[in-house]
Order: sequence, then C-alpha cells, then structure tokens
Amino acid sequence: MNTFEKCESNVRSYCRTFPAIFHRAKDSIVYAESGEEYIDFFAGAGALNYGHNHDYIKQKVISYLDADGIAHALDMYTSAKEKFLAKFDEVVLSSKKLDYRIQFCGPTGTNAVEAALKLARKVKQRSGIFSFMGAYHGMTLGSLSISGNIGIRAGAIGTSSNVTFMPYPYGFMETFDTIEYIETVLNDVNSGIEKPAAIIFETVQAEGGVVVAPVEWIQRLRNLCNEHDILLICDDIQVGCGRTGSFFSFERADIVPDMVVLSKSISGYGFPMSLLLIKPELDIWEPGEHNGTFRGNQLAFIGATAALEYRESSHLEKDVKTKELFLKSFLTQEIASISEKIAIRGIGMIWGIDVKNFGGSDFAKSITSRCFELGLIVELAGRNDTVIKLLPPLVIDMSTLQKGCSIIKAALNESLAA
Repeated sequence: MNTFEKCESNVRSYCRTFPAIFHRAKDSIVYAESGEEYIDFFAGAGALNYGHNHDYIKQKVISYLDADGIAHALDMYTSAKEKFLAKFDEVVLSSKKLDYRIQFCGPTGTNAVEAALKLARKVKQRSGIFSFMGAYHGMTLGSLSISGNIGIRAGAIGTSSNVTFMPYPYGFMETFDTIEYIETVLNDVNSGIEKPAAIIFETVQAEGGVVVAPVEWIQRLRNLCNEHDILLICDDIQVGCGRTGSFFSFERADIVPDMVVLSKSISGYGFPMSLLLIKPELDIWEPGEHNGTFRGNQLAFIGATAALEYRESSHLEKDVKTKELFLKSFLTQEIASISEKIAIRGIGMIWGIDVKNFGGSDFAKSITSRCFELGLIVELAGRNDTVIKLLPPLVIDMSTLQKGCSIIKAALNESLAA
C-alpha cells in the first residue's frame, strides 16, 4: 500500500484515472517522477487555460511574493484587488459595454453558484430555480440541487427541493422546442410548477458531454426570462475566460445575463478564485451576508491581472479561433471518418468525441487509458462517461496540439481493433 492509499480518503478520483506521481509541469506538458512526459488535454478541468507555470504570470506572482505583498486579507481593500478590479473593468466589462458589480466569493466555483442562487431568491422573493437536464454546477448542496447527474447527488439527501429540470437541446430534444415547453409550463396554471426566481444555464454543457447550445436557443431563453420576470444566471465556470474564443461564452449570442459565475481559469495560474458578476440593481446584499475566510485570494488577484494583460497583448482570442479550426477539421476528418457511430461536438477549444454508440463507458475508458499510456492526459464526460473531452490549454503550441490529437486517433483505432 502506497502513501496515498494509506493516508488519503477514498473520495480521491483523478489519481485513479491517471496513476502517476507528477512533480512538475510547464506549458502543456506534465512530468512524472518516473520520467514520463504527458501532453495535457485536461488543463486542471479547465482551470489552466494559460497552461502550467505561464512565464509572464509566474513572474508577476514571484515579484509580488518577493515584495512581501499581502497574502491574505479577507475582503479588505488591497492594492492587488484594486489593480485586478481596474483591469477587469477596463479590458472585460467596459470594453464589452457590460455593467456588473463584482462579488468575490469563496475560493471555488460552487460557492459562487451558491451565492447566485441565494441572491436570486432574495431579489425575487421566490424559492424555485429552473435548471437543465445534463447540467453540472458543483458539489455543494445548492449546486448539487441544480445538477442533473443523479449519481453525484446520491450521497446528499434532499438536494432537489424547489428545483425543476427543463430539457436542454440535446439528443431527441434537439427536434423538440424546449423553449416553447418552458413557456407552456410557465403559462399553464395547472402545470404544477411555480414561476422560479431564476433559470441557471451553461451555454456549453461541458461535464454534460460538450453539448453546445444553439445561438437562437440562448437568445430565446433570454427573451423568455425577460417576459416572465425571471433572472437568467450563466454558469461560465468551465467555458468562460476565453475557452470558447470570446472571454464570455454567451457573447456569441449577443445577450447579457443578469448574473454570471466565473471561476477555474479566472486566476490565470490555477489559484483558487471565484467571482459572481451581478447587475447593479440586483446587488441588494447586506454587508457580510455572503462571506468566507478565503474570499479575495490575493495571489489570484495578481495572477488574474497578469492573465488579462497577457490575453490583451498576445491576441489570444484570435489564436483560439485558429486552433478551433484545426480541432474541428481534425476531429471531423480524422476521427469521425473512422466510424459513423462517432459524434463530434464542440466550440473554441472544448471538444467532445462521443462514442456512446459503441456501448457503455468501458469502451470510452479503454481509449483514455490507452491515451495515458501513450503520453496524453484526457478525461471523460457526458452521460455514463462516454464522451472523450478535449480541454487543452488555450496557449498550447500547434505541434503539441497535433501530437495530442494523433494520440487520440491511435488509441481509438487500437480500441476498435481489440
């Protein structure tokens, strides 16, 4: 029995899928103590859009530490926070003509989701929330209550109170007018479903299997919320911060949610950080009404400011679009062409290879396991874990991106031949 098995809880997860002891990482490569090198198509589950130990961000963090910068300050005023707020307002909010207050929540995305749910109910004085089938929003009780996977909710009794799951445009529901269905439910006095305080959604259901919502659907959802006095909350934790190309994933639909949840890559360096963006008229919190000891991570402020500077100077959005074209081309021509049973979905630099038509999760797992043996870290998502989810760092160089994709192709062919 090794040290991890002896000391660590059974709840450990990713280490079971990627059984190596990692000790350093740089850019898009992770190094194991054994000497093996792995291309990273996992990127900290989306927390490492700028890769591992990004030089520009790292130097900013080191300089701050060398100067004995404040490391912990709760929600007190600090120079690090001031610089982040000013930069975020300049290059994200003002440049996009968005008017949001910024709330610093606890260090993980699920805490910002909890804050959004709590605030929505406070504002509208209604308890109900609409979420979507296939959704994933986090592992605390409120976030679990609005997540679709029954399996992950099994250990938390009573999480579904006051939550109604609506159909997302996926599978057979792609030919079903899901917005009209929600409209009908809201207008039918005998539907048994009360008007909610908010509807929370993902423009791309990442954990749900990389399901990309159509632009028209997103726009109709926004209009529906307007017509029925319902707040619209966009969970941009995994697909925000440039993952789909633009900084926010909802920009392609030209809508403005009432609240936006950000985490994962907002800190730029993998530091814990989460934000809730709130339209000013909704910011009715009393001081300290939603707090936490580690809200406002000072090192995360430094990393986030540096990431925004780098994003601006390097024209990262344009670079993501170039890599999106490569991924779309490779996956449709080199992967989907292998079998008509394979489905490809994605946008920007999040893509899914759906192999559910080959059976259960065992086939998909055989592919990702073989990928790991060949030097690629890539995870599974979707219903029954049958979708191979590509989530490389946005800054990955093209040759490494191509090599990682070639490994997936080889592993897929080997699994089909077995």
